[in-house]
Amino acid sequence: MPLVVFCGLPYSGKSRRAEELRGALAAEGRAVYIVDDAAVLGAEDATVYGDSAREKALRGALRAAVERRLSRNDVVILDSLNYIKGFRYELYCLARAAHPLCLVHCVRPGGLSQGPRLDTEENRSLNVSVSWQPRAEEGGRPLAVDTRVLKEPQAVDSVINGKAQADLSKELEREETKAPDLPAFVTPEFEKSAKHGSSAFYPTELLEALTLRFEAPDSRNRWDRPLFTLVGLEEPLPLAEIRAALFENRAPPPHQSTQSQPLASGSFLHQLDQITNQVLAGLLEAQKSAVPGDLLRLPGTTEHFRFTRPLTMAELSRLRRQFISYTKMHPNNENLPQLANMFLQYLSQSLH
Repeated sequence: MPLVVFCGLPYSGKSRRAEELRGALAAEGRAVYIVDDAAVLGAEDATVYGDSAREKALRGALRAAVERRLSRNDVVILDSLNYIKGFRYELYCLARAAHPLCLVHCVRPGGLSQGPRLDTEENRSLNVSVSWQPRAEEGGRPLAVDTRVLKEPQAVDSVINGKAQADLSKELEREETKAPDLPAFVTPEFEKSAKHGSSAFYPTELLEALTLRFEAPDSRNRWDRPLFTLVGLEEPLPLAEIRAALFENRAPPPHQSTQSQPLASGSFLHQLDQITNQVLAGLLEAQKSAVPGDLLRLPGTTEHFRFTRPLTMAELSRLRRQFISYTKMHPNNENLPQLANMFLQYLSQSLH
């Protein structure tokens, strides 16, 4: 069944969109599995993307988890950053054999690469306004208007930003117990989405680094299409188009990098080693009585080998290893009767 790959920067709504898609497909009676960082690591950890070695291991674990889940009856949703086009190409090759694939790119409002920096209260400096309300003196006479002498701490009520000091202290206590604030370029809607779908906190420095490293998908690349780009959370999920891309399109035909290798018999390598050894032994024996220009007839071959100069055992053994290494990459039982002639042709082209 199909593979759906979500990609985008943190706090772009990927987890919420993935859950929305899972619920829509599950309502149709389909088996849907979500593979994300938390499922692989046990708990979502943003610091992984600050360490290249750990991030590489994470990508390998995500790929393995997707490969285990892919089947003809299940839909797999990969919910991660997936910001490297090389990794998206690996997923494309993984699903290309028999499973359709589509890519959903989630974008923060305000730009494709980096969200806007909003003019919020957190970004503005705290404006502190202090108003003095003098109390009457002990004798009952009010103080003069220009009097700025404070005799007792309880004699005035300080107001900061329109709030009483007592209320402000309580609010500060509540703020100390809160989780760290999101970066300034995250909108309130995406803050709610992040709290809903992600428990990891990405520092501002890491977000900026990920923004610079992000390789945006391009629908002109075959591994990035069909591509669905969602900007913000208000834009509805194109369920009809995604459903058509997943269940109505055929999987692309396999090519050399994705097709299954032909089966070879268990004795293929043994016969290959035996035939090449036989040809080398015959060549070494025949060149003892040959002169340059002779056509040598070797055992097991139907073609002739033109002798031009004496050949050493080390030189022939090196060519034999090269031929075996190449032949092992493309084993085929149909080539067994022609292996001796193929090896002889390889020697002629390599030596002349």
